Amino acid sequence: MPSQSSVILHGMQLVTNHKVLANGYIFLENEKIVAVGTDLKETDYPDIPRRSYGEDIVAVPGFIDIHIHGGYGVDVMDATPEVFETLESSLPSEGTTAYLATTITQEEENINEALNAAASFRAKQATGGAEMLGIHLEGPFINAKKKGAQPEEHIKNGDVNIYKTFQHAADDGIRIVTCAPELAGGTDLTTYLNETGVIPSIGHSDASYDEMEAAIAAGAKHVTHLYNGMRGFHHRDPGVVGAAFTKDELNSELIVDGLHSSPGAVAAAYRASGYRNLCLITDSMRAKGLHDGTYDLGGQEVTVQGEKATLADGTLASSIVTMDGCFRNMRSFTDATLPELAAMTSGNQAEALGISDRKGSLEPHQDGDIVLLNEALEVEETWCRGQLAFQDKER
Repeated sequence: MPSQSSVILHGMQLVTNHKVLANGYIFLENEKIVAVGTDLKETDYPDIPRRSYGEDIVAVPGFIDIHIHGGYGVDVMDATPEVFETLESSLPSEGTTAYLATTITQEEENINEALNAAASFRAKQATGGAEMLGIHLEGPFINAKKKGAQPEEHIKNGDVNIYKTFQHAADDGIRIVTCAPELAGGTDLTTYLNETGVIPSIGHSDASYDEMEAAIAAGAKHVTHLYNGMRGFHHRDPGVVGAAFTKDELNSELIVDGLHSSPGAVAAAYRASGYRNLCLITDSMRAKGLHDGTYDLGGQEVTVQGEKATLADGTLASSIVTMDGCFRNMRSFTDATLPELAAMTSGNQAEALGISDRKGSLEPHQDGDIVLLNEALEVEETWCRGQLAFQDKER
C-alpha cells in the first residue's frame, strides 16, 4: 500500500545534477524524495497519486535563506513564537523552504531572549512550512566604522566568553556568526568558532587584505552581504571585497535586490567569485511583504518607500526583497544558468552548512523541498519536506 503522503510531480522541467531535464518527475514519500527521472509512464509507480505540470514549469531545490531578520510584519528580535510561526507559513510564498533566523546587534539580554525564543520554536517546529535550520548571529562583534544599520552603542570587540553565553541561549543552534576579525579578540573568536563547527563570517569589517588572509588562516569561511558593510576594493589594498574575489576558501552572501549592489557589481561578483562561491540572501526585515511606511529594526526607525528601506540618515537598512526576486534578478543581471541559480539559492548554502546530505538538490534521499517556477520565474508552488506549503491561486 502506498503511503498517504506519497505523490508524484511530473511533466515539468527538472533542475538536477547540474542539468535541466525535460519532462521530469519527482516521487515524494514521507517527507523525502524517493526517485527522480524523466518520461514517466502510466505503468510506473502504480497507485501513487500524481500532479501534472506543463513544460513551461521548472522545478528547482527549495531556497535556503541564510540571512533573514524578518518579514511579513515580524522580526527575529521580537523574540516571540509568533515570529517563527509567521516565517514558517509565509516564506514558502517566495520559494524559501529553510532559513537561518538572523539577529542584529543589540543589548546582550535582548539577543539572548531572541536566541531563546528561536531555540524553543526550533525544538518543536512542524514539517509543513519553512524549516528554521538555526541562527545567524549578526554582531555584536563588528567594527563601528562599518556598522551600517547596526546600533553602534551595542557593538563589542570579539569575545569568546560572551559568544558562549549566546550559543548556550540558542541551545547550540548558532550556525553562522558575522564578526570583524581585525578587532581586538577577533582572531581568537574566529578560531574558536571554526574549531566548534560554527561558520565565522566576515562582515561589518574594515579588514585589510592582509588581515583577511590572517582571518582565513584562523578559519574564516564566509563573507556577509558582499560589498555592504566592509572595506571595498582598492588596487593597492584589495580589502574584504578583494579577498572575497580571490580566495576560494570564502563563500560570499549577495543581496540581489539591485539596490544594495548595482547590477554591474552583481555581475562582477558572479564573474570574479564564480557561482560556486556565492549565496544569494534577502537580509530582509519585517516590512517585507507589507506596504510603504515606518517600521522598527533593532530599535531603530526604518522608512520603507517602494523597494528601499532606509534609516533617517539614508543608510540602507536591511531589505524587503524576496528569494524568488533574487533568483529572477540574478538571471537578469548575469548570464547564470538555471543549475547555477539553483546552486546560488540552495546548493551552496546546504554545502556550507554541512547539510547537503538532505537539502540543496533534487536527488533521492533529499528532503522534499521543491519550488515550482513558471516561465517568468515566479513561484507557482512550494513543497516543504514533501508537503504542499504554498500554491499561487492567482496564476
